[in-house]
Amino acid sequence: MLLFLSPTRFEAAFLKGRTFTFHGRAGLRGEGWVWLESGIGKVNTAATLAAFAKGRKVERVLLFGIAGAYPDAGLELGDAALAEREIQADLGLRDGGMKGLGFPTLELEHSRYHNRFPLDSALTTELSQSLGLPSKTFLTRDMVSENPTEARLLSRRWEAHLENMEGAAFAQTCLWLGLKGAELRAVSNLAGVRDKAQWRIKLAVESLEHHILRIIGPC
Repeated sequence: MLLFLSPTRFEAAFLKGRTFTFHGRAGLRGEGWVWLESGIGKVNTAATLAAFAKGRKVERVLLFGIAGAYPDAGLELGDAALAEREIQADLGLRDGGMKGLGFPTLELEHSRYHNRFPLDSALTTELSQSLGLPSKTFLTRDMVSENPTEARLLSRRWEAHLENMEGAAFAQTCLWLGLKGAELRAVSNLAGVRDKAQWRIKLAVESLEHHILRIIGPC
């Protein structure tokens, strides 16, 4: 089964399938795939994924949604990218993260993760090649950048390209549960720009539609 997650329903409004609910979350079933509304934020996304994956044969997971691009990301409004890695930017010390505190966030056998979590490299490479999309470094925070200066500082501190509110929790949960996870985001705005008159959400969702339907075929 291919499991799709998006934080909100409107980011997946183009999907058509048999409706269901899961712990109050909206869901759709299609041919070989399932979509779930994960909810906004890290806790909602991690909990939804972990709860749904329990006892089910989930072969691959793709989180998709809109995001804010940092100034030097090389992406325009409406462009899409895949996450090579996710950064949990608001855990631990401001200038040292969890490593600065001396504690890993996740330990798996001989691997220790602090604030950086890779997505599944094979699945990400496959999608990058089939969709013609670049792989970037994504950054996750509970609170988005409120001005361009804050966005620029975060981008430089973590060497990140896109900002969102769910991806690091998704990547960490996939690692913990042994799921093959990838993340696709389309740019709706410049990070730090809070004037929604300058946002292009419809354009970003159209970009998501284009790429997701290439994966599953027309609904």
